[in-house]
Amino acid sequence: MKASFFWPLFVALLIALPSARSTAQTPAEWHDDLVDHMAGNWKLEGPVMGRAAHHEVQAEWAFNHQFLRIHEKTVASAPGIEQKDEHKYEATWFLGYDPVSERYVLHLLDVFGARFSETLGYGTRDGNAIHFVFEYPDGPFHTTFRWSAEKDSWEWLMEQKNKEGKWTSFADLTLAHVPH
Repeated sequence: MKASFFWPLFVALLIALPSARSTAQTPAEWHDDLVDHMAGNWKLEGPVMGRAAHHEVQAEWAFNHQFLRIHEKTVASAPGIEQKDEHKYEATWFLGYDPVSERYVLHLLDVFGARFSETLGYGTRDGNAIHFVFEYPDGPFHTTFRWSAEKDSWEWLMEQKNKEGKWTSFADLTLAHVPH
């Protein structure tokens, strides 16, 4: 008897959900005077875990201007690839902002798979820098994106805690604008 009562209620709910979702407002485009500087094409260079990195980076707005999609990939002609001095790498970052919690959100998807992509980075702005904290399963990780208007470049500084609990450099990268 109870099942016959709930079945019409369940069907009514299924019918109502699509119409309720379609009336939801799409958020206004997100604009950020600092993050806007990252859109474009970049040459990324610097040490990653003591090894040289030579990557190309393309950053563009996606999903109704809610995220800056940053695609990073080792340059095919990287000098250390053939000598095995440089590892091939590819990643896509999604950088957004949550106005409710008043913090940046950074999703990282890369060649290391789903284990590390389940962790979001949360960031706060300090002048021309955004400091992100990732609480990975194997320990905390910091990533700082710092903009230099004078040099028209970005610095990506990444740090992790070592076994002794001290912060150490993981990567110190510079992004230089690639002319159109």
